[in-house]
Amino acid sequence: MSDEKVLLNEIRRDPILGGWVIIDKIKPRIPALNTFDGVKFDMENGNGCPFCPGNEHKTPKEIIAFREEGSHPDSKGWWVRVVPSKDPVLKIEGEDEHIGVGMYDMVMGVGAHEVIIETPDHSHDLAAVSESQIEKVIWAYRDRIMDLYKDKRIRYALVFKNRGFMSGATISHSHSQLIGLPITPKIIREELENCKNHYNKKERCLFCDILSSEKQSEERVLLISKNFIAFCPYASRFPFEITIMPLKHDCDFTRISKDEAIDLGRVVKNVLNALNSALSNPPYNMSLHTSPNRTPRIGYWITIEDDYHWHFEIIPRLQRVAGFEIGTSFYYNPTPPELAANVLRQFIRKE
Repeated sequence: MSDEKVLLNEIRRDPILGGWVIIDKIKPRIPALNTFDGVKFDMENGNGCPFCPGNEHKTPKEIIAFREEGSHPDSKGWWVRVVPSKDPVLKIEGEDEHIGVGMYDMVMGVGAHEVIIETPDHSHDLAAVSESQIEKVIWAYRDRIMDLYKDKRIRYALVFKNRGFMSGATISHSHSQLIGLPITPKIIREELENCKNHYNKKERCLFCDILSSEKQSEERVLLISKNFIAFCPYASRFPFEITIMPLKHDCDFTRISKDEAIDLGRVVKNVLNALNSALSNPPYNMSLHTSPNRTPRIGYWITIEDDYHWHFEIIPRLQRVAGFEIGTSFYYNPTPPELAANVLRQFIRKE
């Protein structure tokens, strides 16, 4: 490695709430008064979109790709392509330093930031592609998490998708992102701790108990497939929030089988189509919650095999988070999940 100092962002710990914030030290800037001023949402295709076939030179060199036999890296002929982010919030280069700054704690911004280009077709979002195409995207998620977890500096790999301008997306071509973090995020840590507490009291997985309850009541369930359930959570924070989780207990998404990946592709397509039909193609955020990297420390989340359950969360961006939510961490949801599920079920394709 070169002796040249790598410029990294800083990950600063909030001592009051216990969460972490990435502070941009690489390209610091002052946002415009209008939140969205200066944000270019790329609606072009062909020569204008860096994610379209033929424009592979406009992205960093690909990490992996699922492509046609005989096609070459960084050229046409791919189905799913994974590349480093052009403007990464965290970089793989550098040292994993934990630093005290007076009373504050900081970690240098070592990690990874990758983009999963989900389809070569600029005009198709994830709901419009085939089930087999979504399966390929799922395998890309799995392969990249497994590879990043070989690096002991990476504590957690977050896969997320922003669809639409209001969700935070800046390029319209369908894609997801993966950020490898040197810290387990607060929301995941809270999930893990709540699951552990539930298991200590009842010797059962919290998510398995939720699954059982939802199957029994059925009022919030959208569909149940061979391997998965999709439902609107009982305490949905946002209108039309959806959880997709495996029926079989497992804490680790990367252990997904071929049969499960095929089924998950079918379920994701069905749910997203229902969401698009019911709400006229809303912007949304989708994220994968799975187990952290357990290799860095012996005994790290030691009970996780028994008490945690991986899942996807889909949150349509139908309302803005306002002062009440920011000031209290309470969420106001005007749409009961029972009503949301009833609306969405009308658009769920019956198998």
